[in-house]
Amino acid sequence: MKRILGSARWLALISCLLSAGTRAQEPLTLSRAIQLALKQNPDAEAARATVEEASARAMLVRTQYLPQLSLTEDISRGNDPVYVFGARLRQQQFAQTDFAPDALNRPEPIGNFATRISGGWLLFDSLHTQKLVQGANLMRKSAASSAEAMDQKVVFDVVQSYQGVLYAERLVEVARHELETAEATLSSVDDHVKAGLAVESDRMSARVNVAARKQALIAAHGDLELAWMQLRVAMGTPDLMASTLRPIEQKDFQKNDLEQTLQTAMMNRRDLAALTQAQSAQAAAESAARLSFGPRVSAYGNWEDDRQTPGGLGGSNWVAGAQIVLDILPFSKHAALAKEKSSKARVDAQLTSYQQQVRLQVNQAYIQRQTAELSLETAQSAIDQATESLRILKNRYGAGLATITDLLRADDAAREAEANYWHAVYSNATTYAQQLYTTGTLTAETAEELQ
Repeated sequence: MKRILGSARWLALISCLLSAGTRAQEPLTLSRAIQLALKQNPDAEAARATVEEASARAMLVRTQYLPQLSLTEDISRGNDPVYVFGARLRQQQFAQTDFAPDALNRPEPIGNFATRISGGWLLFDSLHTQKLVQGANLMRKSAASSAEAMDQKVVFDVVQSYQGVLYAERLVEVARHELETAEATLSSVDDHVKAGLAVESDRMSARVNVAARKQALIAAHGDLELAWMQLRVAMGTPDLMASTLRPIEQKDFQKNDLEQTLQTAMMNRRDLAALTQAQSAQAAAESAARLSFGPRVSAYGNWEDDRQTPGGLGGSNWVAGAQIVLDILPFSKHAALAKEKSSKARVDAQLTSYQQQVRLQVNQAYIQRQTAELSLETAQSAIDQATESLRILKNRYGAGLATITDLLRADDAAREAEANYWHAVYSNATTYAQQLYTTGTLTAETAEELQ
């Protein structure tokens, strides 16, 4: 009885030391964890910022369609002969005396306050700007698809980490139960030794077994703390308090054939869609580089008011016209076209490679999913057999028909079978999440069936 009370106090101390200050008021659900992660995970925030950046870049390219207008206030003073002559003309203050040679060669300093409004409008550039806008819009869509893919990755990381916490909590329970069993075995061996039915070496073996189970419980608590740290990183919430979650349970999930799974992945993978859109954007960039060799037509205009003093009399003038530009030696444009061609070839190769990687990922997830299902069936059968074997050996040991070594070996087998079973339950859930992720169908909604 003293030993049992001592074990209870020891277990309570372990729990307090390893989980003090980490208990939350309410258990964290998987759905809530995903919601927090999508809002606070820094990778998701960076992806959303990339979408905003791409949208701003697309808007910037579209501004080339708009007319440009600027207002300039120019204040100057000097006695440069050309400057004085031109300023008097623009101010409409030129007089006959200003033609005197001395006034022309050595004029008095003059000031000029000029107000200018100037503008221009690109009327036609051989559809170069149109292709640039098309490419920018495609890159904006590509960024949006990448952001959706990042959200799916965040969901997958949270699901994996959350399931890892559930699995770690279950292993803590298993380790705690095994320690209690080891304590009970030691108490039984003590009784046998006192009754002369067992030798001292049996008691020593039982004590060693208790010490090993204590070490296993400490390690299980450490693994649980590490699992919580991984979940905090996945959620982007470093200050998240730990809590006891709803225990992990065995679940049955939907089954699909491999060909259907591959087709689903090709249609739904957002990262694949992002790369396909980037390929189209690069094709538009190459087309824009080709069209840049064509002529450009633009209109321009300028109105100016010049005065010697800010409020004084002066004159105004304006100029308007159209301009046609055609590059005769477009060396830089040839280089730009070569660059866009190389970029297009690179993106094409990346897309082909990524399509193959997606197929490989889907195949791997499908095989791992099947393996997990078979392992779960085997583990469930093994735990029943190991439990029954341990029960029989306990009875045989009590009757003096088995050794302490046989009993401890059966205890180890039962513990390993139970740990393997919960690992199979954990793998069953995570491989299903992996399959959803590789097919591009893992969302906050579809992840709810994993809870």
